[in-house]
Amino acid sequence: MLRMLRRPASSPFLCALAVAVGAGLGAADAHALSGVCPDGSVFIVRRAADIPCSNARRVEPSDVPPLRPENLPRPYLWQLHQDKHDENNPYNLVDRAERMRGKLGQGAAPSEPGSANPGAGGAEVQPPQVASAPPTAPATPPAPRKLDLGLTDGELRDLFYLVELSQQSAPASFVEEAGGSEALRVSFAHSQAFETKLRAATPVDGTVVLFSVQPAQRQRFQPNFTFVQGETAYRPQPGSARQLDVLVGKLGGELGPEDLTLGYAVLPPSIDPARPVDLYWDDRRIAVTFRP
Repeated sequence: MLRMLRRPASSPFLCALAVAVGAGLGAADAHALSGVCPDGSVFIVRRAADIPCSNARRVEPSDVPPLRPENLPRPYLWQLHQDKHDENNPYNLVDRAERMRGKLGQGAAPSEPGSANPGAGGAEVQPPQVASAPPTAPATPPAPRKLDLGLTDGELRDLFYLVELSQQSAPASFVEEAGGSEALRVSFAHSQAFETKLRAATPVDGTVVLFSVQPAQRQRFQPNFTFVQGETAYRPQPGSARQLDVLVGKLGGELGPEDLTLGYAVLPPSIDPARPVDLYWDDRRIAVTFRP
């Protein structure tokens, strides 16, 4: 019995066969077709006729999405969105490098921060001593004009209550804790009346959702929201009347218990408020349906 468990001796024929098979697989991989079927399965075939499903999505092997994205440490679409907008992504550096080369071709010379201009022999060149007027402070850019929606104090108070009451039928809240108790709550809700009022003041296409920020302790808040649905990953830019702005309070920064904030975000038309949306605040995530 022990002899039968011994490894068979290799032969030149078996070695040649293994090399031939490996070469054949390598050639097949070079012309392989890859993609995803509607049921979520992934295929890799040699011919289009061998694709095992209809309505398949053909993608490059490097772009095949993960089979179980919910098990990833960070959401797949959120990570793609972050990588696309990362200024240090080498892909994004290509355009910046081209612009820099264009400036250098026009005679502009870049310098490192804090470095001195070397003169002949490496000595520092001293500027000529001439009288000059005191430097003037740079002009402060004007703050963006706030939309005048004509909301009274009572209407703003009603919008606060609407966001809170909507949590019973359409829960959409982030809760941050500190020291074992609630420190900050950020809640979202949809109001058709407010959306109509905003559309009358500025042209917007998508759904408008309200959000309230209620700090119970002193906390730092930034409206870094990302809305993900299907292939759409949208991050509105704070301070833009057509994307994200506040009606009451501060847009971001250090907030105390007395600093209540009420704001709104405009979603793109590709996001359907009647379907589930993955909503991110920094790396926190909740699933919401704004119009259940």
